[in-house]
Amino acid sequence: MRRLALYLGGAALASGAMLHAAPPRATRHVAGGLTLTLDPASQTLRHLSPAAQPAFDFAPGDRATQRSGDGYVQVGDLHLRLRTPGGPWRDFASARHRVPVRALATGGDVLARADMTATMGDGFPLTVERTWLRERGAPVLRFTLANRGVAPVEIGALGMPMVFDNIITDRTLEQAHAKASFVDPYIGNDAGYLQVTRLNGKGPALLVLPDGRTPLEQYRILHDAKHAAPGDIFTDRTPRQQTFEGFYDWMVASRAMEDKGQPWNPATGFTLAPGERRTIGVRLVAAPSIRAIETVLQAERRPLAIGLPGYVVPTDSPADLFVRAAQPVRGIAVTPADALTLTPVTGPTGWHRWRVTGTGWGPARVAITYADGSVQSVHYYVTKPLAQVSADLGRFSTTRQWFDDKADPFHRAPSILTYDRDENRIVAQEQRVWIAGMSDEGGGGSWVAAMMKQLDHPDAGEIGRLERMVDETVLGKLQVADGGVKKSLFYYDPKAFAGYYDKGVDWSTWASWDRKQADDLGRSYNYPHVAIGHWVLYRLARHHAGLVTHHDAAFYLDRAYRTTVAMMRDAPHYAQFGQMEGEIFVEILGDLKREGMTAQAAEVERLMKARADHWRTLAYPFGSEMAWDSTGQPEVYAWMRYFNHPREAAVTREVILGYDPTIPHWGYNGNARRYWDFLYGGKVKRIERQIHHYGSALNAVPLFDAFRRDPGDLHLLRVAYGGMMGGITNIDRDGFSSAAFHSEPDMMRWDAYSGDYGMGYFGHAYAAATYLVRHDPFGWIGFGGTVREDGGAVEIVPHDGARTRLFVAPAGQWITLAAGTIAKARWLPATHRIELILDPATATTPVAHLSVEAPAGGAAYAIDKGTIERGFTTIPLSTSATMVTLAPR
Repeated sequence: MRRLALYLGGAALASGAMLHAAPPRATRHVAGGLTLTLDPASQTLRHLSPAAQPAFDFAPGDRATQRSGDGYVQVGDLHLRLRTPGGPWRDFASARHRVPVRALATGGDVLARADMTATMGDGFPLTVERTWLRERGAPVLRFTLANRGVAPVEIGALGMPMVFDNIITDRTLEQAHAKASFVDPYIGNDAGYLQVTRLNGKGPALLVLPDGRTPLEQYRILHDAKHAAPGDIFTDRTPRQQTFEGFYDWMVASRAMEDKGQPWNPATGFTLAPGERRTIGVRLVAAPSIRAIETVLQAERRPLAIGLPGYVVPTDSPADLFVRAAQPVRGIAVTPADALTLTPVTGPTGWHRWRVTGTGWGPARVAITYADGSVQSVHYYVTKPLAQVSADLGRFSTTRQWFDDKADPFHRAPSILTYDRDENRIVAQEQRVWIAGMSDEGGGGSWVAAMMKQLDHPDAGEIGRLERMVDETVLGKLQVADGGVKKSLFYYDPKAFAGYYDKGVDWSTWASWDRKQADDLGRSYNYPHVAIGHWVLYRLARHHAGLVTHHDAAFYLDRAYRTTVAMMRDAPHYAQFGQMEGEIFVEILGDLKREGMTAQAAEVERLMKARADHWRTLAYPFGSEMAWDSTGQPEVYAWMRYFNHPREAAVTREVILGYDPTIPHWGYNGNARRYWDFLYGGKVKRIERQIHHYGSALNAVPLFDAFRRDPGDLHLLRVAYGGMMGGITNIDRDGFSSAAFHSEPDMMRWDAYSGDYGMGYFGHAYAAATYLVRHDPFGWIGFGGTVREDGGAVEIVPHDGARTRLFVAPAGQWITLAAGTIAKARWLPATHRIELILDPATATTPVAHLSVEAPAGGAAYAIDKGTIERGFTTIPLSTSATMVTLAPR
């Protein structure tokens, strides 16, 4: 009992003095600003509430009755895979067949204590003692595994179920935002933790921290009975569906799970010799707000890693890693070794700092070993320079995804269709017909991405193909004459096309639309995709010379306008919700005004104001066809800002932060929650937390805007940048773009379908910019660019991939170019001037079109040259660099 005595505070407690038997009834305990209630029979967690907000519950306590009994896991349960010498692996789960635990004596800070060995199952070769205690003001859950036998026992997998109320089933949106929480993991090994954040984005948040040496090695879904593999008992009976992502295991060890995917951390196990014991557990700590999570981690003396600008590192744009820890750093290692180089740099007092330079490609793990032997993992992703990533995407989508079969019975040629990376071929037919039909998100993604690539990286040859696609396939086939957009060009009609369809496919499901269903115009989510195509061609025709040849700028802007109006006319039901890429309608409205198309602008503004006025009547106007979604928030935010409703915009911003975290991991940093769209756009169809689905980059857009309005809130910029850059990791070295990454350990790879990725690339291309900020204590930071101090000036060289947008935070100035690119910029604090160095003229970009605004309401800046035209300052470009100076008026 020596180790247990140390944990409980002394030998007197360990020997049994001053203890009394715990009564078999539910009791409430208050510790560290949290109130917890334990089940009287199992001593598992039933309720966990902030002491100041007793009506709110982080645990699914209001479903305790329906989630009781065998097969329903709770916080306080255990999963173990183990074996004795010469024997097979055997699985044990404390919730599989519940047996009342044997209550043990408590006293002092020990809240509850039990021997739970009996409920682990027959033949369990260890003993398990579970203790709930109050330590340093916070509740702690601790398990002690002891080998009381005569043979060693090898533990190949050890998981602690993490059961928090992320269940949306049978709740309205208002109820879900008021009661439910989402859980995001930092799979950081010994430094790992979970953050449990409320859907409304309000505090407090809950941190689940390791107690003692309890690494978060892996974070593993608990399947329900319908989706579990044969023999799997690490499950939960709550049905997983669009309204419930599922619960997870905090995996302390995972070596015996035999997963096929490359794990985030090395998979480990351990052996208990006869008489040996191991103690693990978690500590529950409240953070007053989401933004305060890192402050609380420091107060808890947890290792804290902050990557700036983030954890996706293009090879031409190094990042910085700042680490603060109570233990000295003993060593640092990178896997793969050639992926990154870390160079020590002098950091702020109390912080380690490394310059992180990408030298390879793909995911990489930085392992920081501390003096006590603990290891912290920080996960990076290395990419090519972003301009090259964009070029790869454009080339791949307009060549290998280019479909030009004149004999196609569905008249999809020419077009850009979904691609299957496993088979390296175009997906010309699919049971979910929209995937092969150019519409809906799963079928429109690839051609939308190809369009958005041209916005900042136009290529004449690619644009020529896209113009053909719009003229010959979009107009008149996908889009009807008065602007309506069909759900799909591909459909299932075995009578008309008897020999076309693959007989090995089940065409009997709801997803195999017939022609009538495919021709339906009532799905509003398809309209932004088409509007984007017209708008990009308008912008290219208006701001560049000779790139667009089929029609003039007015033609494309008129088609974008007609598409916008048609959405409201032909698809009013779904148009009541925010649309993915809905910011495109704000851009179309702005361009209508700039072009003097006042009647059309007034009509669009009237239609959009009606939507915004409706949203203002709702507490949480983020509905969709799903019970809960992360799709509508960006457009809702955009119109709330446009119509000057700051309160509603602020509510939207905070809700986004409730499901969009900053975490030292490229996959989860800025990863707006999505877990069902593999069913609709992926090749592997299942409910699963998706890493960098299109929601990541789309939800970055409003957060960037919010930061420009409040440059002191760096949390907004960090989350936004994580989402925008996360959306680049989907693109492989050849330019193929995946719908999302499969986060479950059995796969851990990108989905093979391009699917709905294009919506995410819209967010990336639309928001790509460089941000120059100064932060205490980290100093000057470039988000999207490299910074150096030069005497009395601060210089930043953009590497964001667009080089057409720059925010200088100390000046509060948002600089955008519709034509022209920024080679570098200088901020001169003494005079509050900004110097822009623009790249030389090209044949298609002889002039720059520049605008500047102060989103936070600061000083207005004047541009030292050029003439005003349609809201932009037109600046002739020379054959060498052009300097433009911006200064306060």
